[in-house]
Amino acid sequence: MARIAGITLPKDKRIAVGLTYIFGIGRNVSTNILKKADVSPDIRVKDLTEDQTNKLREIIEKDHKVEGELKREVLLNVKRLKEISSYRGSRHSKKLPVRGQRTKTNNRTARGNVRKTMGSGRKGAAQKT
Repeated sequence: MARIAGITLPKDKRIAVGLTYIFGIGRNVSTNILKKADVSPDIRVKDLTEDQTNKLREIIEKDHKVEGELKREVLLNVKRLKEISSYRGSRHSKKLPVRGQRTKTNNRTARGNVRKTMGSGRKGAAQKT
């Protein structure tokens, strides 16, 4: 059982995929970390030695912002955008799409207009209006 950055990695996954369960580490960063640590990406998480696990943990802590530290930084960036009252900050505060997506369709969940099934927002044909 490998525990890195406060996350327990899934035992049966390859280590290249298992590292992506840590917030802030994707596939590319995962392969770069494994190259730096001289660990084969095909090894399963359960087959890692204690030495390899410590080496991975050390590289991640030293070189990468992950989990709580990264989430805190993202929250501070959003807060800064709101404080300077930029367009992106106002979109964040209204809980609308920030990056130019259209809002006429395809963002019902962001607007709070959630319909579970088709036609659920309509009145039935038997009801009087």
